[in-house]
Amino acid sequence: MKVSGYPIPGLMLLEPKVFGDARGFFFESYNQRAFQEATGLSPNFVQDNHSRSVKGVLRGLHYQIKQTQGKLVRVTQGEIFDVAVDVRKSSPTFGQWAGEILSAENKKELWLPEGFAHGFLVLSETAEVLYKATDYWAPEHERCIMWNDPALGIRWPLDGAPTLSGKDQLGNLLADAETFS
Repeated sequence: MKVSGYPIPGLMLLEPKVFGDARGFFFESYNQRAFQEATGLSPNFVQDNHSRSVKGVLRGLHYQIKQTQGKLVRVTQGEIFDVAVDVRKSSPTFGQWAGEILSAENKKELWLPEGFAHGFLVLSETAEVLYKATDYWAPEHERCIMWNDPALGIRWPLDGAPTLSGKDQLGNLLADAETFS
């Protein structure tokens, strides 16, 4: 497994070893021992989430203020632009973001530690996103930051306006959001 870092501490891109031939391919999408050896981390994943969305859907930017979640995100079908935003006020990179193309083809995975908001834009006709979480979904603690907050300046690769859920349309600006200390 190849691991690349970002200027934002804790955020990592993982590229698993893929074995392929004329029959297809095989790879370990998660191996606790290999993950720990490559990253130095040993998260306890308690929940797997799987979503399917159509082109132009933008989900996020979501996080839980309590029962915080670390997430390991990958795409099993299609392609997305995946975004992580540091929402830890004590961090020198507070309010900074990183984006990565994740696809079924490139098999890259993004590790987001606790303290990050997460969102993605579907670039292909459809996309299925699977992510492991280190704590359970707690809707009472879920928060949302506006995907287009000018203070963040996220450069979404959009063709027109995205399709948003009602919840995502009501997200807060980072300046008004409840964040981590």
